[in-house]
Amino acid sequence: MPQKKHAREPDRATGRNDRDFFYSAPIGIFITTPEGLCLDANPALARMLGYETPEELMDSVTDIEARLYADPEVRNRAKRLLLEHGEVLNFECRIVRRDGTVFWGSCFTRAVRNDEGPILHLQGFLTDITERKQMETERAFRNALLSAQQEASIDGILAVDSNGKIILHNKRFTEIWKVPPDVVATQSDELLLQSVRQWLVDPEAFLEKVKYLYDHQQESSRDEIPLNEGRIIERHSSPLMGADNQYFGRVWFFRDITERKRAEQELRESETRYSTFINSTSDFVFLKDDRFRHIVANKALADFYGRRPEEVISLSDFDLMPEEAARSCRASDREAVNMGSVVCTEETVGDRVFETTKFPVPLQSGKTGVGGFIRDITDRKRAVEERRELEERLQRAEKMEALGLLAGGVAHDLNNILGVMVGYSELLAEKLPEGSPTRRHADNILQAGIRGAAIIQDLLTLARRGVSVSDVVDLGGIISDYLGTQEFKELRERHPQVVFAEELKDGLLNIKGSPVHLGKTVMNLVSNAFESIAGRGKVTIRTGNRYLDQPIRGYDDVQEGDYVVLTVSDTGGGISAEDLGKIFEPFYTKKVMGRSGTGLGLAVVWGTVKDHSGYIDVQSAEGEGSTFTLYFPVTREKSDRDDSAASPVSCPGRGESILVVDDVKEQRELAINMLGRLGYQVEAVASGEAAVAFLRSRKVDLVVLDMIMDPGMDGMETYRRILKINPRQKAILASGFSETDRVRKTLEMGAGAFVQKPYILEKIGLAVRTELDRK
Repeated sequence: MPQKKHAREPDRATGRNDRDFFYSAPIGIFITTPEGLCLDANPALARMLGYETPEELMDSVTDIEARLYADPEVRNRAKRLLLEHGEVLNFECRIVRRDGTVFWGSCFTRAVRNDEGPILHLQGFLTDITERKQMETERAFRNALLSAQQEASIDGILAVDSNGKIILHNKRFTEIWKVPPDVVATQSDELLLQSVRQWLVDPEAFLEKVKYLYDHQQESSRDEIPLNEGRIIERHSSPLMGADNQYFGRVWFFRDITERKRAEQELRESETRYSTFINSTSDFVFLKDDRFRHIVANKALADFYGRRPEEVISLSDFDLMPEEAARSCRASDREAVNMGSVVCTEETVGDRVFETTKFPVPLQSGKTGVGGFIRDITDRKRAVEERRELEERLQRAEKMEALGLLAGGVAHDLNNILGVMVGYSELLAEKLPEGSPTRRHADNILQAGIRGAAIIQDLLTLARRGVSVSDVVDLGGIISDYLGTQEFKELRERHPQVVFAEELKDGLLNIKGSPVHLGKTVMNLVSNAFESIAGRGKVTIRTGNRYLDQPIRGYDDVQEGDYVVLTVSDTGGGISAEDLGKIFEPFYTKKVMGRSGTGLGLAVVWGTVKDHSGYIDVQSAEGEGSTFTLYFPVTREKSDRDDSAASPVSCPGRGESILVVDDVKEQRELAINMLGRLGYQVEAVASGEAAVAFLRSRKVDLVVLDMIMDPGMDGMETYRRILKINPRQKAILASGFSETDRVRKTLEMGAGAFVQKPYILEKIGLAVRTELDRK
């Protein structure tokens, strides 16, 4: 076995002059025997193979070829080449390090022979080319990937060098332009351009652009080329530039965008249809993202917010509307998204009411937004409410009409009956001594009759028959008169824990109306206010002047102008929403059993307000009391009523003659007794025709004329015929109804006064004496 010779011993194989190069060289240098024993090695080789020193390498490796080659076959091939050629140049193989790791090396080995021909030893160099091999591998991968991309690309790719030679193209290029293989094989760009001319709509423009780009090497370009077969090709071109800005040629990319252009056109048409649709509707249309910001808003919605549609985009409801309304909208948005289904709600923004339909919408981000349609139903809601109110008014009017028929049918007869009771009880009481039990009975009959007559008048008021609103009235005076009555005093005594407050305005304007009905209205409102309070509380009555130019609650419009306002408020139990719509209905009452009231009080108030062309507003809630506000139109006329008339007791009759005309026997007899009691000479007839016949032959100082007589002429016609006999004939009118149009016309004809039945001695006596004394 050959003995190993270390480098530090005298070396006969190399010259001393080469030792410095040998040890300082950056590449591995070795000398081995043909059998693989390492005779010498430099430090670079030792480090390359994982050893600290050349000596350690030579001591450790006895067969360098067997120890260092990773692939035995590669080692054998290297030995064959060396024996055949005497040297091996740039032989690349994988080398094993001391720790077993592998690297790529490039080996140069030369056989040194003696003069006789046998190999003395082998000399060689080893270079670590691992990094280069990795770069080559990566480059090969990139080239393969590039080639695959090139062929797989949907773009047709063509590269032409600066001499007009085709240096690269892919299959897609030939497919797009339908280029024959033989034309491509020529690698001539000129022949290629001539080949594609046949497909172009405008070949001259195409070629002109190509020439321009070749002449302007730094420019890039993008354009669309229409083909005569209907296709559209998108063309991109960029220069091929080196790192030193050297121009190598130009690369072209071609893409068939026919389908894309068709889809874009269809999309534009679809968007136009969609935009026309959502912007033509008066409904609001929107789409919001997952954070509830608008990504679509139609013109109607934008107009509502006072913005342009594009200004609404990216804004949330909190940016566009009051916070309370925005919270309500956000809640229904979340509900639609969370439920994953359609949600229909009503939402209020300001004074508008909206019907909303919202639904979840999947977004491209994978999240869920919300879309919806909003319709302004304010007018519809108002119409429904107005229709409901109209229906209620119609029902109330129908009830009033039915009640009017009933009242009109019985009031006259009831008044005649009550008139007899009232009149005779009054006459009877006057003839009985004070303190007599019988007189107390007569007084009770009188008071009961008067109360019955008042109920009849309420029925007539509800029937709205015979309500005169022609007097100029001071509402403040009517209120003061009522507050001074015994009835009001007794009301306060029944409710000692209720505080009563007056806020009556000085200088209250006049109104035209019926003092009797207005007085009843005040009485009913105040009485109801007191009786609504169970324990402690307060009732307030106030008046004022007000100018109205806007509708009040419950009315579509009002007649613009000045109004006298009457308000009665209380701190009682209030009225429920359910009952509030029924309080003006006749006979509807919620009063506790045992308290006063027929259920006609507020119905009378309602009828009186209507008769006076006024308006009424009621505000109430359970437990919060009630406020009734009445509006009466102002008149600029002055009152000419003189209330300082003489009492019939102080001014009795002086024997004047009176003719009583009445179709009811009991009423005639009552009038005869009362007027006779006052000192008048009284005659009576049962009809208008009889009165006319009587006066043709006899004269009287005064006629007391019933307005309603059946059968035959009524009071107005009777008086008209009487005036033909005696144009200066004095008369007063009487009726169980309130003052009607025919009563007013008769008064205009010359009659002096109107007395409402039942007859009261003081009332009829005063009217007769006043008319007889009238000049």
